[in-house]
Amino acid sequence: MKIGNIQFREKPLFLAPMEDVTDPAFRGMCKRFGADMVYTEFVSADALIRSIKATSQKLTIHDEERPVAIQIYGRDVETMVEAAQIVEAAGPDILDINFGCPVKKVANKGAGAGMLRNIPLMLEITKAVVNAVKIPVTVKTRLGWDNDSKIIVDLAEQLQDCGIQALAIHGRTRAQMYTGEADWTLIGEVKNNQRMKIPIIGNGDICTPESAKEAFEKYGVDAIMIGRATFGHPWIFGEIRDFLDFGSPSMNYDNKEWQVELLKEHVLKSIEWCGNDERKGILHSRRHIAAAPTYKCIPNFRETKIAMLRAESLDELFELMKR
Repeated sequence: MKIGNIQFREKPLFLAPMEDVTDPAFRGMCKRFGADMVYTEFVSADALIRSIKATSQKLTIHDEERPVAIQIYGRDVETMVEAAQIVEAAGPDILDINFGCPVKKVANKGAGAGMLRNIPLMLEITKAVVNAVKIPVTVKTRLGWDNDSKIIVDLAEQLQDCGIQALAIHGRTRAQMYTGEADWTLIGEVKNNQRMKIPIIGNGDICTPESAKEAFEKYGVDAIMIGRATFGHPWIFGEIRDFLDFGSPSMNYDNKEWQVELLKEHVLKSIEWCGNDERKGILHSRRHIAAAPTYKCIPNFRETKIAMLRAESLDELFELMKR
């Protein structure tokens, strides 16, 4: 599979772009375990052109992450074009447009999945961004706004006609948010549409090696994108890669001591990413600590988990992890 001039191995695995999750510290860990491409947190085009420091910081990428995509979102052509050119100057391999974020503060303002209610503007923005930069442009979107408007099959063709070089589809509508089950049948329908020539990336409910294999074999997608299942679990890429390539794990991914050491490493990398601010780095890691599968086997763990999420120093947090 190729996106632009980037050649991927068979059945590639991508780390989905996620706000407050896919910073350089976490992207690097996922890359280590076999993520074939990683995405930045999504970047507000409006904040980017106004040079908001926290937003501009999201453009930070490192060579060891490559190939890496920077994702932007916005709601008007001029702003998106200017932001795309700023992103291109930061040197990513791919520029991705977010037409899928369902959260109210984004979608209700017409950006992200909100664009699913204004397809002409979505297509206008896409075409303008494609024409404004030289790097490959891709899109991530959903099936439609709600159950009565699952338009993805036709929309995929329209986006392809705008010049994008790959399309990622989350198998839910905006109305579903992250509830219910992802519907992969429509993703498969897009992939099997003879008029589609660009790679189709499937996203939604990939949380086990078995679900990843089914996505490739049953629906025929060119790549899969893994999101929430990576929280506190960057080695999921290794588990899936081994299952796809060999049918069995190449190492003991269930080793709890090893997992704890990885989680501690991630906390330390987060502190470094947060300007060596210990408290801020720990807060930034909490989503991963809370979701890590490492602790799910421990009975009556709730109180300890709460204590871990309240910890504000490394000594306190690491002692709880050790215990």
